[in-house]
Amino acid sequence: MVKKSWENGDYLITIDKADLELDVIYNFLSNESYWSKGISKEDVIKSINHSTLCFGLYYIDRVDRKKRQIGFARVISDLVTHAFLQDVFILTPYRKKGLGNWLLDINTHYEELNIRRIMLSTDDGHSFYAKFGFAPLDKPDLFMQIKGKGAI
Repeated sequence: MVKKSWENGDYLITIDKADLELDVIYNFLSNESYWSKGISKEDVIKSINHSTLCFGLYYIDRVDRKKRQIGFARVISDLVTHAFLQDVFILTPYRKKGLGNWLLDINTHYEELNIRRIMLSTDDGHSFYAKFGFAPLDKPDLFMQIKGKGAI
């Protein structure tokens, strides 16, 4: 059985899509990310609904126990042979606290799921993702793509 949530001090990660704060995710992806700048809220919602796993990262206020979303990552997968990690972010005020490392320690979850290949694409995060086992494609000539509307 795959765990559904993890707590670390004042922070929580959950894979419960009902907890996601769609406005936070949409605002970051549409206005702050380089990879999906200008994406519509409808497309963000559609991408979440059709993703296999979504990891929401939250700050928990210890006084009122309210949580607010401060990070996100989603996985598109068949949960056996292939997964693609997408839309990973931590809001700026919460960076440099090790939260990205904690969020990206998803290999733990993938080991439970036994996925053969996990991929991602990044313009600037190669050294960060390498800490979690990501490496350049060993046989890039095996992979092909179709670039759709809005692809970068």
